[in-house]
Amino acid sequence: MLNTPIEVHVLTPDRRDDFLAFFDGEAFADNPKWGFCYCQFLYVDHREVVWAQRTAETNRQAACTRINAGRMQGYLAYRQGKPVGWCNAAPRQLMDAFADEPDPDEARIGQIGCFVVAPGHRRTGVARALLDAACQGLAAQGLAIAEACPVANAKTDAQNHFGPISMFLSAGFTVHRTEDDGKVFVRRSLLNS
Repeated sequence: MLNTPIEVHVLTPDRRDDFLAFFDGEAFADNPKWGFCYCQFLYVDHREVVWAQRTAETNRQAACTRINAGRMQGYLAYRQGKPVGWCNAAPRQLMDAFADEPDPDEARIGQIGCFVVAPGHRRTGVARALLDAACQGLAAQGLAIAEACPVANAKTDAQNHFGPISMFLSAGFTVHRTEDDGKVFVRRSLLNS
């Protein structure tokens, strides 16, 4: 099964049930403490929301509401018709977690957030297929810059949830800035993509 083709599809209301099945099931099979997220972390303003007080049901319902309204974007990877991976990628202006980090290019940035790949499918090209689809999709929306924030010295798959820095560098991203906590902001032009 691991050598079968990967198909990547845009998250739409019609694919909401696949997204939920993935997050309800094997998305966090080896990291259950993150299972409550439903990839909502980047969609809330942390100056107003106490993330630790959010519940799985709150985040699940928020994901459903955002997906149905087109206010949550991303890509699902499938093998043999089953979702095996997810990439959260959307215009930065949809991601309220960045509200306290203004950027002069904000309206032009497509933010690539989390990657979640089922444990048995890691290191088989799923994340790279998702990254390629995200860059193509963000460019198609008229965004000029793809930005991501991998952790440079991630030691575990969980710490690599923003994607491994090596994947971004091999996909044409360059380092934009580095923060004291080890987070590296990488960018790639989407013009002429």
